[in-house]
Amino acid sequence: MNNFEKQLKFLPIKKLLIGLAILIVVIGSILGGAISDRLFGYRILDRFFPREEGQLPSLIQQRVLTEESVVIDVAERVSPSVVTVRASKEQSVLSPIEIGPFGFTLPQEKTEKIELDIGSGFIISADGLVVTNKHVVSDIQANYKIITKDDKTYEIEKIYRDPINDLAILKIEASGLKPVEMGDSDRLKVGQFVIAIGTALGEFRHTVTTGVISGLGRGITAGSPYEGYVEQLDNVIQTDAAINPGNSGGPLLNSAGQVIGINVAVVAGGENIGFAIPINIIKEAIDNFNQTGQFARPFLGVRYRIISQDLALLNEVPQGAYIVDVVSGSAADKAGVKEGDIITKFDGQLVREEDGGLAKLINSKKIGDRIALTIWRDGKEIELETVLEEFSQ
Repeated sequence: MNNFEKQLKFLPIKKLLIGLAILIVVIGSILGGAISDRLFGYRILDRFFPREEGQLPSLIQQRVLTEESVVIDVAERVSPSVVTVRASKEQSVLSPIEIGPFGFTLPQEKTEKIELDIGSGFIISADGLVVTNKHVVSDIQANYKIITKDDKTYEIEKIYRDPINDLAILKIEASGLKPVEMGDSDRLKVGQFVIAIGTALGEFRHTVTTGVISGLGRGITAGSPYEGYVEQLDNVIQTDAAINPGNSGGPLLNSAGQVIGINVAVVAGGENIGFAIPINIIKEAIDNFNQTGQFARPFLGVRYRIISQDLALLNEVPQGAYIVDVVSGSAADKAGVKEGDIITKFDGQLVREEDGGLAKLINSKKIGDRIALTIWRDGKEIELETVLEEFSQ
């Protein structure tokens, strides 16, 4: 048998092997495509492997269900620790002018008691300590209560206001309360999932919203000069979780249900731009309070606005803290700090917005520390020295 005849003899076997190989490839492609279709959402093979109407790809469905279960679990666990802050105050009002058959009735002044839900807070100890924002309880003429998830109302016996941060601790007579678990705000990442709980718009108690961390280390000016309250807040968390007036003082939570911030402000006229004070700043203040029974904090005695790099370049001035006001008799006043000065260095450290600003540098010191201040005034740098004092309300 010659070579040509041998090739003819084995040709059918080769064809069979090739055919089997092609069949295996086709079957593998179909099965692989179907698996890929179900895992990644490809719909090419739907006619071969039809799915139910409206069915989501399994991984997407699993992710959605997981996210839902996380939010539900956090809301159920933490909501009993979140409270509504309610204010009541006697207020003088004028009755409307009445027109009768015998002429006008002049308006009469009368006193009415007004009660409103004005903010949120969260429980930090089983024996009745509650955290909220200082601006929520800023009116010293008002009386305040807190209302828990189960609609129990407690009179606030004492309010401790932090002179440095927008923070207040409320003391109520209670026991067996459920405190929140606090997280670590130094480990936060942009894009991290967060949950906010609070009394939205002062009306909708225990509203739950979700979002992500949109930015870290922001510096903002919160409040309104027309309402008599303006404060510079440094190193705050920016989030797109829906935060509304009434959410102030409520917790910003991570997916483990730990408090990583205290909701403090929203951008007027903006959408999905809210801010929270990092919980690590709050923890330091609470530790200080637990040790002393008050907020014994170092106090420089200035009101300021941070000059960012862009603003410094635009105005041809250095970066730092632009002094808006100096408290009479304070450490800054005694050192010779004046309105219009720019503090560029605090005890040798540059004052930068991205590093937490002046407030963070002050908080890193103790009462009685001697501090060197580098001041930019009238185009020149001058050196001043002062001793940080304790704030007294």
